[in-house]
Amino acid sequence: MAAIGIDLGTTNSCVAAVEGGSPDVIPNAEGERTTPSVVAFARDGERLVGSVALRQKATNPGRTVSSVKRRMGTDWRIGVDGKEFSPQEISAMVLRKLRADAEKHLGGEVTDAVITVPAYFNDMQRNATKDAGTIAGLNVLRIINEPTAAALAFGLDHGDPQMVMVYDLGGGTFDVSVIEIGDDVIEVLATAGNNRLGGDDFDERLARHIAETFQRETGVDVASDQVAFLRVREAAEQAKKELSSMESTVVNLPFLSQNAQGPLHLEQTITRTQFENLTRDLVEATTGPVQQALNDAGIAASELGRVLLVGGSTRIPAVQRHVEALTGKHPESSINPDECVAQGAAIQAATLAGARSGGGALMPRGGELLLLDVVPMSFAIETVGGVATRVIERNTTLPVHYEQVFTTAGAFQTKVEINIMQGERPMASDNKSIGKFWLKGIKRAPAGVPQINVSFDIDANGILTVTAKDLGTGNEQSITITDSERMSDEEIQAAIRDAEAYAAEDAARRAQFAKREEAHKLLSEAEERLREGGKDMPKDDKRALKAAIAGVQRYASKRPEKMTDADFENLDAAVDELRRLL
Repeated sequence: MAAIGIDLGTTNSCVAAVEGGSPDVIPNAEGERTTPSVVAFARDGERLVGSVALRQKATNPGRTVSSVKRRMGTDWRIGVDGKEFSPQEISAMVLRKLRADAEKHLGGEVTDAVITVPAYFNDMQRNATKDAGTIAGLNVLRIINEPTAAALAFGLDHGDPQMVMVYDLGGGTFDVSVIEIGDDVIEVLATAGNNRLGGDDFDERLARHIAETFQRETGVDVASDQVAFLRVREAAEQAKKELSSMESTVVNLPFLSQNAQGPLHLEQTITRTQFENLTRDLVEATTGPVQQALNDAGIAASELGRVLLVGGSTRIPAVQRHVEALTGKHPESSINPDECVAQGAAIQAATLAGARSGGGALMPRGGELLLLDVVPMSFAIETVGGVATRVIERNTTLPVHYEQVFTTAGAFQTKVEINIMQGERPMASDNKSIGKFWLKGIKRAPAGVPQINVSFDIDANGILTVTAKDLGTGNEQSITITDSERMSDEEIQAAIRDAEAYAAEDAARRAQFAKREEAHKLLSEAEERLREGGKDMPKDDKRALKAAIAGVQRYASKRPEKMTDADFENLDAAVDELRRLL
């Protein structure tokens, strides 16, 4: 049973597996090496994932979801046909397709996977990603950071010990990591980033410019028309890609809108200089994280051996020039920025699956591969006065265990609320709360007397768990996580059941549609039989054949989404009768 690596991206996702000792990208059912991270709900109840969902986005915007990765770890929901879906459930639909494509390619069941996340994802976002994998029926062996996965793919083919910077600008997030590649050891020294910066922002900036120019020329505000602006945004994304290799491009959108004089067509020439001026601040916004990562790693840019560009947005020439200016290094071009993260995840998946089963794992350069990742953001506890007291510093190597003794602030307290957060600010209110832990059943005593040992464990996935023990009695105390943005175990199990039920329902629907297609082919054969041999055919046989054709046409002419189970059963019977007569 193969283990796969998945790059669950904002714009596109990719899946890979180790075959023949090297990580290979697995093409999807449509023959593409990456799959758009888009889910749509068709009017007939069918769920569409990938390119087919992307193609119908402009005509079905209210029932199409894209860039859901930016909402991971939040309480966002989308309502469709009376049912609400969380970011985890939408992501699970993408993961389920990737899994199905992998199973078809590999010729067997796939359950084990390593899934990547932006290095700067917090605890809730990592948990949400792991939950999405569980809902998709995957056993998530590990959650690893995207820049680390890219370095893993690169390090496999470049055995020289060196310091590498991974600059990862994807569709929705930006990460930068400083990584040391040694003899079979890949150690992350520091990481920084911005979870709200990526190619989507470049597309939006150019789309707004195109819409504003169109409004100045025609007086029509297409930005207020959801369908029209989606067309503009799609055209902006395509123009951005073309400007990576061309000095100018033409955006042409016929019949975009209309006014009293008739239909309005959009045609604008966009130059690379214009695009770079519009997005200069977005490129410059990557400067701070790059400098922070270098400072945290304790090295100068001149000490870097290579700079790796990861993520489709790094194809933008202005981004490449900016990276070279920041580091003094010409960026490495030997890896595919769209595929290397999935390939690195596949290497880690093969290693972990091999270690777990006791079988052979991928052995780069003759040794076991050791991957040492870090905590992307500091963990802190809110203490008296609203202060964020650091307990685990950012860039601490994973896994990590930390213990601290707490006590009560007030006299005769019987419970204590511990507010856990992630961030670098000195005050609790300026950081992200990831959970509030209640320690109950404390023996009544003066303030400062109870001694409560709280331990923090961050696993290799970067996910935090907390336990507590009353040192006075030796009893371990229960802690209840009250984070409302996480799915409960019951919600996850319900989502799994829903996903499995839908998969069965979808398979049944495809089988029904296949029967309908078979019926149409059979009708063609029958009508051809009547045309060719009708004159010589006995009247009773001709009458029976025409009746059978009419019986099939009665149901085969209906729209598939309008057909009931009874209609499909009747169609089956009519097809059997027609086939018998042929």
